[in-house]
Amino acid sequence: MSLKEYTVLLGEFFRFGCFTFGGGWSIIAQMQQLYVEKKKTLTSQELLDLTSVAKSLPGVMISNVAMLYGYRVGGLPGGLICVFGMCFPPMLVLIVISFFYQAFRTNYWVMAAMEGMQAAVVPIILGAAVGLAKGSVQYPPCYAIVAICLGLYLFTSVNPIVLVLIGVVSGLIVGTVYAGKEAKKHGAA
Repeated sequence: MSLKEYTVLLGEFFRFGCFTFGGGWSIIAQMQQLYVEKKKTLTSQELLDLTSVAKSLPGVMISNVAMLYGYRVGGLPGGLICVFGMCFPPMLVLIVISFFYQAFRTNYWVMAAMEGMQAAVVPIILGAAVGLAKGSVQYPPCYAIVAICLGLYLFTSVNPIVLVLIGVVSGLIVGTVYAGKEAKKHGAA
């Protein structure tokens, strides 16, 4: 990568860092909009894969996603640039907030703005989830798996690890069935 490309990458992740309210899912929504829909340098499936790996690694998901994407496009320097760009804006905000924490905590306007910001983040996260679902649901039975796991998550106290294991086993079964169908279809042709 050239210096100009690294600078563009730094700017993109700096912007992500400035607007990553609501946790790591908002960066996924921003990355989906920029890299999947606009620039088309990633597919939905590739973004889902990056997110899955980032969530399974120790540390903060958004930093992991930044490192993985940066490394993918620009090697180690690209990964470090993306992590720096992502983390620098929130670090500056935290420094300011820590100096004025007591004043912010008791200020009606600041608290009202935070409440509004939290409400605005919900559709962003839902949009990212819908976009990721499009890339992750390859076969029709997978919609049933999504519905079952969502129901179990929302209406029972089942451990999320159990849901992941259900997804793994179901995915292996569904994938095997559809691979067999594909093999028969190509064998008969």
